[in-house]
Amino acid sequence: MQGSSLPPGLCFLLCFFGAVTPKIKASCANCPPNASCVNNSHCTCNSGYVSGSGQKLFTFPLETCNLQKIVDTFESLLTNQTLWRTEGRQEISSTATTILWDVESKVLETALKAPEQKVQKIQNSSVGPSAVAFISYSSLGNIINATFFEETDEKERVFLNSQVVSAAIGPKRNVSLSKSVTLTFQHVKTNHSIKKVFCVYWETTKQGGLWSRDGCFLIHVNKSHTMCNCSHLSSFAVLMALTSQEEDPVLTIITYVGLSLSLLCLLVAALTFLLCKAIQNTSTSLHLQLSICLFLAHLLFLVGIDQTESKVLCAIIAGALHYLYLAAFTWMLLEGLHLFLTARNLTVVNYSSINRLMKWIMFPVGYGVPAVIVAISAASRPHLYGTANRCWLHLDQGFIWGFLGPVCAIFSVNLVLFILVFWILKRKLSSLNSEVSTIQNTRMLAFKATAQLFILGCTWCLGFLQVGPAARVMAYLFTIINSLQGFFIFLVYCLLSQQVQKQYQKWFREIVKSKSESEAYTLSSKMGPDSKPSEGDVFPGQVKRKY
Repeated sequence: MQGSSLPPGLCFLLCFFGAVTPKIKASCANCPPNASCVNNSHCTCNSGYVSGSGQKLFTFPLETCNLQKIVDTFESLLTNQTLWRTEGRQEISSTATTILWDVESKVLETALKAPEQKVQKIQNSSVGPSAVAFISYSSLGNIINATFFEETDEKERVFLNSQVVSAAIGPKRNVSLSKSVTLTFQHVKTNHSIKKVFCVYWETTKQGGLWSRDGCFLIHVNKSHTMCNCSHLSSFAVLMALTSQEEDPVLTIITYVGLSLSLLCLLVAALTFLLCKAIQNTSTSLHLQLSICLFLAHLLFLVGIDQTESKVLCAIIAGALHYLYLAAFTWMLLEGLHLFLTARNLTVVNYSSINRLMKWIMFPVGYGVPAVIVAISAASRPHLYGTANRCWLHLDQGFIWGFLGPVCAIFSVNLVLFILVFWILKRKLSSLNSEVSTIQNTRMLAFKATAQLFILGCTWCLGFLQVGPAARVMAYLFTIINSLQGFFIFLVYCLLSQQVQKQYQKWFREIVKSKSESEAYTLSSKMGPDSKPSEGDVFPGQVKRKY
């Protein structure tokens, strides 16, 4: 505690039930606070104190001396589970208020009766002997928890994230301070994404007591500690709130329906790229790898994003999603690079140089670069994979930029490639003759370049724009477009491709023909080999004559 204006007097630091106190120097170097040395060989607790082990003489350096009467009374109340389970809210708050008041009074009373402890008392002729007590309760917060805090929104999940700490001055109580006091609390839990922090004190009311913020203000908070400033002394604690963002059921339906449709389209597209020999080339290989990565990422998202029960499993799922989505974006980058090289070499018939280059780099880059990024992220901060609500990357310590950084870089590069492609296409179109096939190929390349930028990059820009009054609209646009990426890929690279359309028609005719032959075989099987034809049956090559 810093910055307090306390009257000269006794400084008493109580060490029991988890209280954290600095070690006070005694006559023997190994004796704990509130103990003295006997015959320069053993330690014994001072009057009014009892050792934690119950021994009168001890030599163990980590032994503690606690206030016997207070410890016994407080322990009996705290361990009385029947009392806390059967009492109502008002009775619990009243009992807790009584405990806090009695403990502070007993501590100050015991401290003032120990004039021989020079460390604990500084005599002042004008004020008289005084005492300052600091008490930390390690388990009282489980009883007077955040349910006794009413100054919050119902949508916020509030929890107590520090020990309850009391500060009191004696012999007078509730002394008004000329300067406020600063208290630093250590967090009990550090793995939550905190939205709000409240510095509170236990206020006595007619109903018993409750947590209040009056006169207490937040100064600073980080992952492990919170600093509060209060204008009075009392029992203090830190409450923290996790703003529970209610899921929009419409967005949830759109996500699941869109991703299910996207999975179906990606599966059909991947089978098309794999089985349709007429379109198999370097470009098709890029489409195939992109479809596989997006298919696996969407599938894992649907079945694993909410599996937060097991921290290890959730971390594995988060790491796998990190890798799969980064791999998808890397293949998107290779798609853009291939488009640029194809446009630049549009007059080349066989594109042999482009194919050789892409075959050399696409697999090491497409799967190797994401693996390196995820490996570095996992090695540096493995505990930031998986959050309390989702199996995804934490926002703490900028860890999310292990995903957003590469995504922004890929989008920027794709945008530059897109501009260059259109600039090249413009030049090619102006110099082309009336050859129909070349014009059609160039226009189709321009269309694919436009669709490429929209599918691979612009959808994620909507995710970055989910702020301010338009956040809800952007959220809907992002969810709809991003969940339908598989459908867009199937539409652009399959349904709008003449070669794929011809292949689909060929497959459809083969399926119909196979079905017809199967039906004919089934009919002949039913007739059997020994069946005799009737008079009306006509065999191939036989002409039925009418007499």
